[in-house]
Formats: sequence, C-alpha cells, structure tokens
Amino acid sequence: MARKVEKTNFNKSTRFNFALNWADVDGRVYRQEILDLANKIGRTKAGTSREAIPFGPEYYALEPILNKYQAEIAMHLKFREKVSAHDVVKSSGEPYEKVKEALDYIAWAGVAFVNTVDGVDMYWQDIFVPGHLEMINNNKELVEKFPEVAEAFYYFGSKRGPAAAGIMPVGGGPMRVLPIERSIDGNSRRASYEELSSYLNEATVFSVSDCSCRTSREAMGEGCGHLKEDMCIQLDHAAEYYIKTNRGREISKEEAFDIIKRAEDNGLMHSVPNLDGLGHTHAICNCCGCGCYAMRLANEFVNNDIVRSNYKSKVDESNCVACGECVDVCPTNALRLGQKLCSKEVIDEVITKVTPKNTEWPEEKWNTDYRVNRKNSMESGTAPCITNCPAHIPVQGYVKLASQGKYSEALELIKKHNPLPAVCGRICPRLCEEDCTRGDIDEAVAVDDIKKFIAEQDLNKDTRYTPRKRHNYSDKKIAIIGGGPSGLTCAYDLSIDGYDVTIFEKEEKLGGMLTLGIPSYRLEKDVINAEIDVLKDMGVKFQTGVVVGKDITIAQLRDQDYRAFYVAIGAQSGRKLGLEGEESNEVVSGVDFLRDVNLGRETGVKGRVVVIGGGNVAIDVARTAVRLSSVNSTDIFCLESRDGMPAHVEEVNEAIDEDINVNNSYGPTKVLTKDGKVTGIEFKKCISLFDTDGRFNPKYDESDIKTVECDYVLLSVGQTFNYGDLFKGENVLLTNRNTIEVNNITLQSSVEDIFAGGDVASGPRFAIDAIAAGKEGAVSIHRFVQHGQSLVFGRDNHSYKMFDKDNLAQINGYDGTSRQKIEHVDGKVAKTTFKDLRGLLTEEQIKKESARCLGCGATKTDEYLCVGCGACTLKCKFDAIKLERVHDVIGYEIDDLPKTVIKNVLGRKVKIVANKLNPFTATR
Repeated sequence: MARKVEKTNFNKSTRFNFALNWADVDGRVYRQEILDLANKIGRTKAGTSREAIPFGPEYYALEPILNKYQAEIAMHLKFREKVSAHDVVKSSGEPYEKVKEALDYIAWAGVAFVNTVDGVDMYWQDIFVPGHLEMINNNKELVEKFPEVAEAFYYFGSKRGPAAAGIMPVGGGPMRVLPIERSIDGNSRRASYEELSSYLNEATVFSVSDCSCRTSREAMGEGCGHLKEDMCIQLDHAAEYYIKTNRGREISKEEAFDIIKRAEDNGLMHSVPNLDGLGHTHAICNCCGCGCYAMRLANEFVNNDIVRSNYKSKVDESNCVACGECVDVCPTNALRLGQKLCSKEVIDEVITKVTPKNTEWPEEKWNTDYRVNRKNSMESGTAPCITNCPAHIPVQGYVKLASQGKYSEALELIKKHNPLPAVCGRICPRLCEEDCTRGDIDEAVAVDDIKKFIAEQDLNKDTRYTPRKRHNYSDKKIAIIGGGPSGLTCAYDLSIDGYDVTIFEKEEKLGGMLTLGIPSYRLEKDVINAEIDVLKDMGVKFQTGVVVGKDITIAQLRDQDYRAFYVAIGAQSGRKLGLEGEESNEVVSGVDFLRDVNLGRETGVKGRVVVIGGGNVAIDVARTAVRLSSVNSTDIFCLESRDGMPAHVEEVNEAIDEDINVNNSYGPTKVLTKDGKVTGIEFKKCISLFDTDGRFNPKYDESDIKTVECDYVLLSVGQTFNYGDLFKGENVLLTNRNTIEVNNITLQSSVEDIFAGGDVASGPRFAIDAIAAGKEGAVSIHRFVQHGQSLVFGRDNHSYKMFDKDNLAQINGYDGTSRQKIEHVDGKVAKTTFKDLRGLLTEEQIKKESARCLGCGATKTDEYLCVGCGACTLKCKFDAIKLERVHDVIGYEIDDLPKTVIKNVLGRKVKIVANKLNPFTATR
C-alpha cells in the first residue's frame, strides 16, 4: 500500500547531516520500496553500518523520482548483468507494456543503464558512485524539479567519505586520478592504464555531458566558478547510454581529445571511474579540486590515497622561481610557495604529518573548510616581492624569464595578473622592492625597471600580448562604469572569459586617473592608449562621454539585458579643508587642476603657487605647476615631517631637483584675500600628527605662525567621490567614508548585481590596488551571472606570507653587480617639458639586473596531499616540476576490493595501537 510521504526540501538552514543522523526524521513515515531499492543498488543490507536508511542520501536520491511501481520494477534489475524487458516481465509477472514504460523511465531517470544489443534494449544497474548518483544528477530536468537529489549526491559523500578514511589502498577508490598524459610523456616507467589516450583510442563510441558533481553543486548554489558544461566524456556502453537518454551528446574521438586539452589548458585535471575491471573505465572526468566530489574525499576528509594516481609531483628548486602557477591549479593545495634560501633555524616545510592511515580520524581532523581556506604560501612564508604586491604578480618568474631573454613569455606571465604592465612600469609604488631581500645586501632589484622594459612590447601592436579567449559567454552582457585601471582590469579578465563587456566612461578620454590625474611627464598618454588598444582588440566596447545616472540609468541598462555592473569611478573630486577664504576662485582642487592640464584646458593658474599636501598627488600637482610658463614659483606645505611624508622619497627628491620648495610640518589656518583675490596663506607649525591612541589629531605651536604670499592655492589633501545620480533608484549603501559598502572578498554591494572596486570602494590607493580589485570584481561577476555559483567557494584568497628575514642564513654566492639604473634626468631640464624623459634600461643592463635576483622563493610539495594529477607540470615555464612514478597499481576488481580493505582495516588498527603506546616512533 502506497504511503504518502512528506518530502524534505533541504536548504542551507535545514540540511540534515546524513553522515551523523541515521534516525527517522521527525517521525515521518517512509517508503519501504525505496529503501529496499536503495540497499539493493548500494549492495548493502539493513542493520549493517553501511545500510541505506530512511531519509538518508541514498533514499533521497531515489524517493522523489520514482513512484511505487517504478521502484518495484527496478528491484528486478541485476548488478552489471543485462536483462531485457521480457526478462523483467517473467520475474515480475507484470504486463510487457507497463514494464517497458517503467524501465525506459528508470533508465531516463538514471536508476539503470540501458544499451541496445542486437535490436533489444537491455537494462542493468551499477553502484551508486560512480554510477547512479552521477546519472541522476546528469538529468537536468530531474535536478531542476527535485533539487534534493543534488543534495543527496553531496551527502552520500558525507556518509561514505569518513568511513573510508585510512582504509583504502592506493588506486582502490571508486574514482581515481589519471595523470595528465603530457605530464608523463617520456617517463620510462609509463603504463598504458595511466595513459588517457589509451582509453580514448580503445573506445569506439564517445559522448560528452555536463559534470554531475558541478551540477549538484550548482543546484545547491555552491558552484566554484568552474562550470559544468561539456566536462565529462563517456566511452562505449556509457556513451551509448548517455546518447540514448539524451543526457549527453555524441562526439568524435577527435572532439574528445580537444575537450581534454581544453580542460587541461584551463587548469583542470582528470579522474576516471575505477571499478570497471583492471585497466578499464567507462568515463573520463575533467575535475577541479573545489567542486569534484571524488576530490572532496581527499580535500575534506584528507583521505588522499583513495583517489591518487601512481605519481607524485617533484620540484627541482634550482629551476623553480616561485611564480605560483603550479600552486594556482593544484586541486589539493599540496603545492605552496616557500623559501629557497637557507635559514639559521630549520623551518618546517612539511604540511601534513598526521594522516588517517595510522591515526584515529574524527571530524576535528577533517579539513571541512577546504573550499575557502586554501593557502598560497607555507606557514614559514615565501618571497617578499610576490607577497607585498597587491596583485601578487610573480616577480621572480618574469625576472627569470627576462634573464633568459624570453621577453614575450615574461609579458604573458605579467599580464595574467596585471593587464597594464607598461603603465605600472612607470607609476607603480614598487612595493615589491620595499622588502626585497637583495636590498639587505646592497640595493633592491630594480623590479619596476625590468617590468617596464618587458612591457615595452605592449606599445607596439606587432609585439603586444593579447590573450586568447578561454570561453565564450558572449550571450551575457556586463557593464563596467568607469574606465580607469580597476574598470579596465575587470573588463580585461571578463573579456578573456568571452563576456560581452562595455565600459561606460563619463569623460571623452579613457583611462580614468591614469589619463586625467597622472601628469604626462610620469605617464605619457600613448602608453595608456596602447594598453587600452589591447582591450579593444579583445572585443571590449567603450562608450565615452556617457554619465550613468544622467544619460542612461542602471535600471535602463538592466532593461538592455546587462546582467551585472562593476562600478569603478574612482575618487575623482578633491577635498576641502574648510578654511576661511577657501571659496576664492584662486583656491583650486589639485585633482581638478591635473584634469584640466591633462585635457589641454586653460587652468588660469599663474604667479606664485602654493600646494597644500604631502602625498604623491600633491607632488604631481606641484611638478605640473612648475612646468607651466605662467607660474613663477611653486611651494609645497604639508603637516608631515620630511621622513613622514606619504609621498615616495624618490618623487620628493625629484620635486626638489625641479626647484620646488618643500616645507614640512606646517598646517594652513586661513587663506588671505584682498578684493576677493588670494594674496597669501597663513600656516601654523605642526608639532605632532597623532594622539596617544594613534588617531590623526594634529597639535600646533600657536606661537609659530608663518604667512606666505601667493597667487594660487592648490589643495591636494585627499580625494572624495562624486556619485551624481549614479545610484538614483538603487539601494546602494555607502560607508561613513562615503565609499561604496562592499563585501571585502567579493566586492558585492548591497544591491546584488552591483559590484564596486578601486578607490570608490577602498578609498584612494595606488593603481596596482585598483588593478587587484578589478580582478576580484571579474571573478565575482563571472560567478554571479552563471547559474548556481557561490561567490566564495574555491576562490583564490591570496593567502601569502613573507618569510622571516631575521632567520635567513648568510647569503653567499650572489651576483656582485650593483643595481642598474637609467640615466639621471636633470630637474632643470625635466621641468621644461611634459614629456617623460626617463629612459629604459638597455638589454645588457636587463641581463645584469635580472641576474641580481636572489631567487628567494620556491614551490614546496606536500607528498601526502599530492595526488599526482600533473596539472602543475603544464603550467611551469621553467622545467622545475615533474611527475615521478612512486606506485605501480592498476586497480582492483570490485569483488576483490573488500578483501584488501579488510586487510587495511586490521593493519591500521595495529598501527593506531602501536602509535598510542609509542607516539615517538609513529610513521605514516
């Protein structure tokens, strides 16, 4: 008799932990026929530790999709033994028409395989994983209608994963990593069962489908940004089944190889169902460590033996330059950047010491947050350059490539992280150089000069690097509001993924503050334009002279099918001080002054000029003013002492060299005027900037007053934001600093489709900070506009740590060459022109300078966490990482595997007892 069952709708607040809760749920009745079928498919029995239980994952994989009759008919199918509808009619006593209809539905739903053999449809069952749970989740219609089946797939792993920890033999799990074949080419100990091509070449029928794991993740709203479409390849009988049930499309062998290569090029690795018999499989999955449920066994339960291949990665530190490309793609976080230089005290570079093979493995030993807690570097730290750079550009990597004369490869490596290298080579604050280890010996490596030399290729359309598209998401339109460094970067990355991107810029010229705020003597506009031309070549669209909120609204853009918005309008307005006389026409915002000069407008600034402020913008304002023929003298006044000025020392010295007077520790009190015109400004001596709590609270010597005669005052004391009507009708929240309130990781604002980055979200910072934000904005927008993606899971959180320089041993054997420098530009000459007179290092100097790098960092491998996928080897440009064969296991027959598992269980128990008795001798 059929029982009415209340379905459970699992969501983030009501999910049951199937791994721990085996009791009936709230006393609800359950369907016995579903439970019987679940135990049959799972090859389990009621009353055992592995049984399928009411409202458990196996139960909910089947209950929503089968009625009573279908479940009962499914009970007549056999494990890996094909039967026809006529066979089921004989065993069930049911009429053929009803049986055939039920069997076809069961196969379509994923609860049975079906192949046509000699004109007859033959049906059979397999195990849950890899098997029916994948097949059920490949059925888009079922997942959309019954999202609980997607969650059942996840929670099946929660039930089985912990139970398997420490007891599975290498190569004995239901899924197994297959090394990327390009990573083992030439290996003298190759075996055909490790070669992906052998599986493809032996097959005759091929199909491709969506990834079941990522389908499940997406249905739960927990996708990792690696999308599911056309990811899993089926072979022979599985391909026939996938084609027949319309869950996959037929492809050729050549298309299968193309899909494999495309997956590898995008940092994915391979795994195969591992219980089809020795050296056989029915599918090849293209997996990511953050979404794949097989890799979850390694990542969450730290049970890496269950999926590993016969290989492990091995780093040749003499060749490694800590570029981090291998770290980025490692699916288990087994690779991290560490220290190459010797230490006084030995640093512990092994991450995983305790494993489930000889230790009890309760939940506190699991890595349950593995999707959000990846580390880029070891706890002991890595090189200062990549750590300190806001965009974490792999400095060691491109410096090494430059030393080898591989300038195109160096440019490609830089532009993976920074699409504006020629710009940054001229204006970057050089944070990478601040803690450069070489600087403790003599002078820091001239990183920016090397980058500038490399990036010169981008100024020539014949040599510039234009990335190829990774994907084609051109059906989705994205709007970038603001054409400065953050907006350009966001557009660049989204364009690589093939999105339809348009930048809306209110000015007629692109580049934001790069164009309008930075003087040409530091950044000539043809440099910016050349790098913007790359974006145009990539298909990014630009609409200039458009004020969003006035000429068109965000709501109207939504009506034009724009899916998401990245606001990067910068801090384009200058702050005022609230001084008496400040409203005079001759008191001008420094950023407005720079904008007018860069746009070729008449500023009216003349005579004696006083610039208020001690930052880099103030220096730019003063050095721009001194270049105007109408200006007689230029003075800078700031609250800070000379050593405390926020402006770069180098730029302060260049200003002084250009006859600009820098007056420190003075604060303005009022602007003096006569007949409405500025005649001077009054200052007080500043004796301290901060109070005892470290808060900005200047104190003055009231007796030390200075009056300075002047004709114009240029205020450069900070910048603020001019939103206009941008957010009219939008509930975008602002902070008490008037910046857009965004999530620190995702940059999402209070309106879900509006993201913001750069100065408008962080407050005024450097261009490289804006570039770093633009990249994060692109990551979030990609995930936001795609179905079911989380904005945080599987995301690179840029967890870098600098090594302890006090623990470094004496460094010997380094290149003794002094830092190479461009020819000094005489300030008396420089101030006569707006041209950038600074030159480039010569190629000979580049060779000398790049050789000065000490190569502080190197990739480190955790041998237990490494599963031997080979993704790392494809990303290395330095022949520094290879796969080494360490096992020789083909696999196990499904009926033989339990014997090996039992043997491992007993052996593990002995080790656990022994280690408890004598923990000092514990081994893995």
